[in-house]
Amino acid sequence: MNEKKDLTESPAPDPSYLFQVQNITKTFFPEKGRKSIEVLKGIDLTIRSGEMLAIEGASGAGKSTLLHLLGGLDRPTGGKIYFQGDDLFDHNEETLAEIRNRHMGFVFQFHHLLPEFSALENTMMPALIRGMKKADAQKTAERILTQLGLEDRLPHKPGELSGGEQQRVAVARALMLSPRVILADEPTGNLDTQTGEEVQKLLLHINREHGIALMVSCLVVSMLIEEAVEMQSTSDPSLMATIRTSSGRV
Repeated sequence: MNEKKDLTESPAPDPSYLFQVQNITKTFFPEKGRKSIEVLKGIDLTIRSGEMLAIEGASGAGKSTLLHLLGGLDRPTGGKIYFQGDDLFDHNEETLAEIRNRHMGFVFQFHHLLPEFSALENTMMPALIRGMKKADAQKTAERILTQLGLEDRLPHKPGELSGGEQQRVAVARALMLSPRVILADEPTGNLDTQTGEEVQKLLLHINREHGIALMVSCLVVSMLIEEAVEMQSTSDPSLMATIRTSSGRV
């Protein structure tokens, strides 16, 4: 006898997708006596390899929370996130760290460079954590920094770099292990308009030339989308999308 199929059942994980997000919720529980804060309310998304996804929304709308969940930096209250067909949160913290190191690159509003290390050393860091030989890591980091126009800044520490240069080093660090996806959380929010546009174009160029999926959050995505269209950031227009977060939904 055949069982009646549950029409509300989520689709099975599909490894052809980079990410499958199914009914994700996230609630923060402040200290005792204060009301809980529901930030994400049933988010569903699918993201393919090479896709560029822009996440727009006001401050506090859940953009950063969504990116942090996708990157395994925080765990959802409910729902599932599949990465390449694998349930991301079936793993312990050590395995999650390995997945982030091997497959994901992160760029934040603040560069989070280590102040005591040079641009070259900061860029090398993910590879050294991975166990790459120092000479190989240095060669790769020098190549990436040169490609990003920082060949004259290799020995400089973050305090000796401009804001745009600091953020380009952060992008280089994100690229160090050839990730499947770059998660960029308001990467231009701390930069002036011109420098911000340069960083946006850099991220779009990486998406187009290297086929690395790009998920970027910002307050307003219109300028980013215009640049993506102008640059033909992807050879397949269907791989470019925009979502807006509002009141915990998209």
